[in-house]
Amino acid sequence: MLGSAYERFADAHRESAPIARWTPVLTSASFSERCGGTVALKAECLQRTGSFKLRGALNKLRSLPSDCSGVVAGSAGNHAQSLAYAARHYGIPCEVFMPDGAAVNKLAAVRAFGATVYQEGDSVDDCVALAQERGAQAGLTFVHPFDDEQIITGQAGVGVELVEDVPSLAKVVIPVGGGGLASGTALALKARQPDVQIVGVQAVACAPFPESLQQHEAITASAKPTIADGIAIKRPGGITLPLIDELLDDVVTVDDEAIADAMVLLLERSKLVVEGAGAAAAAALLTGAVQPASTGTTVAVLSGGNVDPELLGIIAVRGETRAGRRRRLFTRISDRPGGLAAMLASVAKAEANVITVEHVRDGVPLAVRETGVVVTVETRGDDHLAQLLEELRAHGYEVREDG
Repeated sequence: MLGSAYERFADAHRESAPIARWTPVLTSASFSERCGGTVALKAECLQRTGSFKLRGALNKLRSLPSDCSGVVAGSAGNHAQSLAYAARHYGIPCEVFMPDGAAVNKLAAVRAFGATVYQEGDSVDDCVALAQERGAQAGLTFVHPFDDEQIITGQAGVGVELVEDVPSLAKVVIPVGGGGLASGTALALKARQPDVQIVGVQAVACAPFPESLQQHEAITASAKPTIADGIAIKRPGGITLPLIDELLDDVVTVDDEAIADAMVLLLERSKLVVEGAGAAAAAALLTGAVQPASTGTTVAVLSGGNVDPELLGIIAVRGETRAGRRRRLFTRISDRPGGLAAMLASVAKAEANVITVEHVRDGVPLAVRETGVVVTVETRGDDHLAQLLEELRAHGYEVREDG
């Protein structure tokens, strides 16, 4: 087990300081009001390479001998980006195995940092195995994404910064994939502030820690697709499991719906782009899976911001719909010149914004010279939507929500 001397972690943090950013802890009235306590956000999503992983990669590479011929790793994206960035900085060749379904933007970033990328395997676990095999064959140093003492020591920099930045720290909520970030952060925090509560959060689609902690042995979890791919690790590490067992007060799970809602709220209210894995801690607080401390400050660690732009767009639109600001409406109009314009004039009078208009002539009962129309509208919320529906019905349109 790693030693818990705070100075060791502080020294590693100082060594990385020229490259790794000291990320901000941001107060959040929106989260505090919704969660019922003082909540702040540790924005590791603003770290170079977009995640906390750079801290561990820098520390690991500093520990390698000068004659190291290169490094190799398996990763869904964040570990790959950080290792490639650190390897470029230290002038070390880098190879990375990434899953077939890895996000395009993450693949591009890894290649931009100069690493050789092999896109193989269905999961991070597959890629880790492939990287280990490649390392043995080519004489490269395998760098595990989480189950490595030097990696964990580097990740402890998050805890070092929290100790310095949050004097009223009472609770830390932190995403857990393989457990490297949670282990390192907890080691640093408990060494200085043993009374601080630390709660880990996993995506329910891939959550091996709750059962593994209960059984006191590493259990391989079944995994389903999740937007929190960065923490979709099927099996805890041999180093991290006992550390999580010893240092964390609890590990809870959240589903993708809650994670998506947290991503939207972080985007809208905090102006932070956070990936699914990075939003897991915020989701746990918003859903009540974790209660904020009754006194002092609760910090949600936003571990990464490398979200695929297409996915972010889908989640943002979904958020608009759930908030009642974007709805699809179906009605019937006259299939004559001016029929559509008349209906849209009513929408404009209600001051709603039209996003799309789609004619529907098949699969719905229509009179002769009549057509169906599906209109996607943007409103200010449920009250505004009710005003729009009232305006349309006042002009003779039978309207229902579509889907």
